[in-house]
Amino acid sequence: QVQLVESGGGSVQAGGSLRLSCVVSGFPYSYYCVAWFRQVPGKGREGVAAFHTGARSIYYADSVKGRFTISQDLNKNAVYLQMNGLKPEDTAMYYCAADATCRNWRTESAYDYWGQGTQVTVSS
Repeated sequence: QVQLVESGGGSVQAGGSLRLSCVVSGFPYSYYCVAWFRQVPGKGREGVAAFHTGARSIYYADSVKGRFTISQDLNKNAVYLQMNGLKPEDTAMYYCAADATCRNWRTESAYDYWGQGTQVTVSS
């Protein structure tokens, strides 16, 4: 049974930082792609960043390049999203998702497995 568990959300002021964690268990392959998406009420999920644990390839949305960093901790089966220089427009529910490849990393429908989400709120 595949499980993704997120943690690390919270409330910060603009310019602050948060680190989100996604711990993956039970994935059927040794290597996989973990992506972070975010969603605000009334809109679809937006791909923010992705990391492939085998190829170690990394992808970012233009809106977060230079501010967010995705990384992996092999020992903990965790993928982190370090978010610096947060802006009010980063406010959203953040989800991690897993798939065998990062081929369509921005596409919500490409992922079969999702975490429960963690809220990030940035005040001005």
